[in-house]
Amino acid sequence: MKLSYSSKSSSSIKLLQITDTHLFAPADGRLLSINTSESFTSVVNAIVEENVEFDAILATGDISQDHTEASYQRFEKGILPLEKPCFWLPGNHDYKPSMGSVLPSPQIHQTEQVLLGDHWQVILLDSQVVGVPHGELSEEQLTLLDSALSQYPEKSALVLLHHHPVLAGSAWLDQHTLKKSEAFWDVVGRHNTVKAVLCGHIHQDLDKDVNGVRVIATPSTCVQFKPNSDDFALDNQSPGWRELELCDDGSLKTVIKRLPAGAYQPDFHSTGY
Repeated sequence: MKLSYSSKSSSSIKLLQITDTHLFAPADGRLLSINTSESFTSVVNAIVEENVEFDAILATGDISQDHTEASYQRFEKGILPLEKPCFWLPGNHDYKPSMGSVLPSPQIHQTEQVLLGDHWQVILLDSQVVGVPHGELSEEQLTLLDSALSQYPEKSALVLLHHHPVLAGSAWLDQHTLKKSEAFWDVVGRHNTVKAVLCGHIHQDLDKDVNGVRVIATPSTCVQFKPNSDDFALDNQSPGWRELELCDDGSLKTVIKRLPAGAYQPDFHSTGY
């Protein structure tokens, strides 16, 4: 399905990325000692209080931790204060039948392609491999990407998926990267319109250049993973979100925002999850 959306605020498109909420059905559900519902709500409240200007929300997977329909209902209810449309895709922890249980939704849209204004398109890919933490793009997904890019050669493109298609520099996380990523980069390389690839999964800030394409990952709304750690390690950075501005000339501006220092600290003695 393809959707069109125009910014009413300015000539550029402003987006908000929220990722890796890891919500549970119970309100007291915790991941590594962090109440994920409370941290998610705090992020949403901070965005509202800061009066952040944006046109749409991008939710890049691991919305649920326990696979339940109620966890997706919690997300649906939780983003209501943000008011703008939300486009989501699945992560390795998500259960797609439960995701679908909240659709159709007035605010949440599950789509493969969104046309943003006159100059941009967003392509949403499903990198989930059921039952394992790593990702991979099927031939169908690769064909979708190639087709969407070919369809609008005049539009700059932002490509979304859950898994990171480049190494993050942490051995334990890089076991769970996008496998067979060469096929993904082969498709991207056939088109000069892809300006950035946006993902979640690694619970940290990442901004790398791959042959002129920015690869960007974003902090989780709950637990943060320590960068450049070969073994499982948690970071003391606070939960956060990303703001993006897609400019008419194909350039992209972005900034990470976080809750105040010390907010929602995990159990640092944990050895995994």
